[in-house]
Amino acid sequence: MGKLYCILGKSASGKDTVYGRLSGDKDLNLKTVVTYTTRPKRSGETEGKEYHFADEKTLRRFREEGRIIEERVYHTVYGDWYYFTADDGSVSVDDGSSYIMVATPEAYAGLKSAFGEDFVVPIYICVDDGVRLSRALAREQAQDTPRYAEMCRRFLADEEDFAPEKLESVGIEAKDTFFNDDLEKCLSRIKDVILGNGSPED
Repeated sequence: MGKLYCILGKSASGKDTVYGRLSGDKDLNLKTVVTYTTRPKRSGETEGKEYHFADEKTLRRFREEGRIIEERVYHTVYGDWYYFTADDGSVSVDDGSSYIMVATPEAYAGLKSAFGEDFVVPIYICVDDGVRLSRALAREQAQDTPRYAEMCRRFLADEEDFAPEKLESVGIEAKDTFFNDDLEKCLSRIKDVILGNGSPED
């Protein structure tokens, strides 16, 4: 049976870089799953790569069709931004394929409920908070319209969203944690686990 690998991590932890490298690794042969958001597209982002950039009409349609796996809303200084995972046919438990996606703890819990605990595997990326803050600031400075207030809100919200008790409540354990202090070593450890050659502690 295949697996659905969920890459989780706080903002600027490097999870998108990890996702990009793993999804492009031919040895792993992973299919990508893209979630949805109603927030504006950032500079350098591509529709269907980081997210499907949807409007609230699309979100309402998925709701009405009963195809929402999980949904979150963030009340930002720019208005309400929705993030959601939809059962859009991009994942099949029965075809033997393995998949990879970026997820939140809430999304991971919803995916387990939708597809089964044995199918969904968490990969939690960690990095020092000071490093994260420096990366987040540099990323925002590179935007055409920097949103520093939103950056700060997101950084603080992560402390709650990824609190140890929150991770424990959705079933993310120490064995699921990968420290991204060295990207290549982090990727190597994750790849070994996906290929069945090791564990996060190795």
